[in-house]
Amino acid sequence: MASHKAGRMSEDIKRIISGMMRELKDPRIAGGYMLTVVRCDVARDGSFCRVYISSFEGLDRAKEAVKGFESASGYIKREISNVLGVKKCPDLKFIADDSIEHSAQITKRLRELVPEEPDEEGSGEDDV
Repeated sequence: MASHKAGRMSEDIKRIISGMMRELKDPRIAGGYMLTVVRCDVARDGSFCRVYISSFEGLDRAKEAVKGFESASGYIKREISNVLGVKKCPDLKFIADDSIEHSAQITKRLRELVPEEPDEEGSGEDDV
């Protein structure tokens, strides 16, 4: 089980990278792929961090975005060090993840199984 410090650092790194996605000018990242940082796993000693990137458009787009993140990893590490105030930022390993696409498929299948209920506009109650 990860220590509390590693857990806090993972959430901080996730928040920082998510915020930086708008600033990065790499077309593989800023190309409108609807990217998200799914999770970050920091090693107990803080030397290594796995960052899972997912795209709504599928695993191929996430792999393409990972290449963009890898090319910008030096800039990202510098920003993480500045924001967190740590001397040594963990080495970042970006990994493509298909969890968003998978959850969208599950949601689609659930909506197919359960029909939507009609709105109750004619119920006679006034909206206040």
